[in-house]
Amino acid sequence: MKNVYIALLIIFTFFVSFGYTQPISALTVSPAKLEISGDAGTTLAGDITLFNESNRTQTFYTSFENFEPSDDSGAPLFVGNDGGLATWISSTASITLEPQERTQVPFTITIPTDAEAGGYFSAIFFGTQPPAAEGGTVSIGGRIGILTLLRVNGDIPEAGGVLEFKTIDDAFFYDMPPVEFEYRFSNDGGDRVIPRGDIELKNTFGSVRDTLDANPIEGNVLPSSARRFNITWATEEYKPSGFFNRALSQWHNFHFGWYTAEMNLGWGYTNQTSVHTLSLLIIPWQLLILIVATLICVFFALKAFGKKYKQALLKQLEQENNAQEEIEEEN
Repeated sequence: MKNVYIALLIIFTFFVSFGYTQPISALTVSPAKLEISGDAGTTLAGDITLFNESNRTQTFYTSFENFEPSDDSGAPLFVGNDGGLATWISSTASITLEPQERTQVPFTITIPTDAEAGGYFSAIFFGTQPPAAEGGTVSIGGRIGILTLLRVNGDIPEAGGVLEFKTIDDAFFYDMPPVEFEYRFSNDGGDRVIPRGDIELKNTFGSVRDTLDANPIEGNVLPSSARRFNITWATEEYKPSGFFNRALSQWHNFHFGWYTAEMNLGWGYTNQTSVHTLSLLIIPWQLLILIVATLICVFFALKAFGKKYKQALLKQLEQENNAQEEIEEEN
């Protein structure tokens, strides 16, 4: 079960762009996240689907919390419900579900008339225990949440870009893929952005050997924060160990020479772009050692064979000469 919980945390937190969950018994919620926009002074409405997968009746309690980036991993840090979007959301206080029952839970977001244009971020939680008397968070028990990403329309500044683009540990020399790339993107604007683009891998001759999605998880970068993205270039599903295994893998997926990784990113409503490149060197030295060793062995084998052949030929000529001399003596 621990592995299941970890998998759920990864799926909702990282792979659906800030989706969030904490272990809760047999409750499924959808959608994984809400991405909505509206004007100041308007009320937005929607529905969330809850499904009780258990074989017993359960009651779930609703609460709301704002969040902000915890670090550059993209994981959310929940900071309570003191103002902001968490106070604009309303929904049913509690929901009781029979075994295997599925229901739609309505919610509304009332945007204040004086709300500034920009991004606001909160989560709608469903927990197994009622909210604490003070605050509004679930006091004990498990909870599962849907992250809510609200854009209040208006004149929202957009600024930022790529802070760095490199390989993990700044590695330059490789004997074969995989190669792990890392870039950090800074968002200095007023709303979240999703960097989109690709990384092209070009060989010594400028030919494109592979193209990678620069943001396959479609991760968001929140305002006034930076987020780290990791992209792996791998030509095999595993990283072989051992000299001969690596040499065999290098033979099947041959890469040699100077490679250039070119990253092209675009983001924002104003279609900002950024291009960054880095270089790396791939020398499949295990394979090259085997090739050189094989050539050396072939060379000496051919040399030995040539020597024996020459000796055999000379011996044959000598025998023929001796035979000829004997014939001449008899005559």
